[in-house]
Amino acid sequence: MNFNTAISQLMIFVNAANKEEVLPLEYAEGFVKLLNPIAPHITEELWSTPLKHENSIAYEPWPNYDEAKTVNDEITLPIQFNGKLKATITINVDEDETIVKEKVHEAIDSKLDGKSIVKEIYVKNKIYNIVVK
Repeated sequence: MNFNTAISQLMIFVNAANKEEVLPLEYAEGFVKLLNPIAPHITEELWSTPLKHENSIAYEPWPNYDEAKTVNDEITLPIQFNGKLKATITINVDEDETIVKEKVHEAIDSKLDGKSIVKEIYVKNKIYNIVVK
């Protein structure tokens, strides 16, 4: 993770935390641990004074994460006519092809403009391409 990515992730956390009425202590501790490599002096002060830890933050283990929570349940599927993007739909990951086809046809019926569908190509979870004439 580069510096800009780290800063943007920290800002996302801060914005989400500001919307909450109560911030659990473990969230605040995790935030301070993640901020430590960027701002070591201030995080050491935050760790010892408001969070009331007696040991240094430098010896604390890095926060763990659950990789399962980083996987999206839904994806945005692009729909192309003759290789040109015409629409997008949101589908569940690994959704049945017949359901995807129904959603695609609902999204594109108004965009056919009297053209007929020659072929439909679906690459699972990637793209839906329609050849029209």
